Amino acid sequence: MLKTVITLLIMTGYAVASTGSEGGGTDIFERTINFLIFAGILYYLLAEPVKGFFTGRTAEIAADLEKVQEKLRESKAAKEAALAEVEEAHKFAAELHEHAKKENNIIKDKIIQQCESDIENIIKQHESLMDLEQRKMVRNTVNDIMSELLEEDSAGFDKEMMAKIIMKKVA
Repeated sequence: MLKTVITLLIMTGYAVASTGSEGGGTDIFERTINFLIFAGILYYLLAEPVKGFFTGRTAEIAADLEKVQEKLRESKAAKEAALAEVEEAHKFAAELHEHAKKENNIIKDKIIQQCESDIENIIKQHESLMDLEQRKMVRNTVNDIMSELLEEDSAGFDKEMMAKIIMKKVA
């Protein structure tokens, strides 16, 4: 078919072409017909492929645009989900902070109670230790006095002498 169109085009060119200046006129009519035939052949040969190309290209562009819009919708949904998670995390952090404060106060109170109890126990132990030491001192003093008295003469054992010995030991 292409060979037929080309042959027809060439023949038309020979048939209508001017031969020079023999008629003295212009060949605008023949050239216009040649151009119209050429344009018609080009349209006939190229119209469908060009339309198909642009139609396909339009469809590709529309598909790409739809993909981009879908990704945009997904991105917006992901952003909203992330913002919701961030908000949830802030709430959780606030709750955790409050819980930690409460636990801190409870532990602090327990430590203070334990320290007060320990201090009371230490004071009681110290007092009982002091009582024990005082009793030991009294016993030692009494033993010393009794030893001195027994070593000295039994005849000169009176109240004044006893008072002197006790005063000497206590001082």
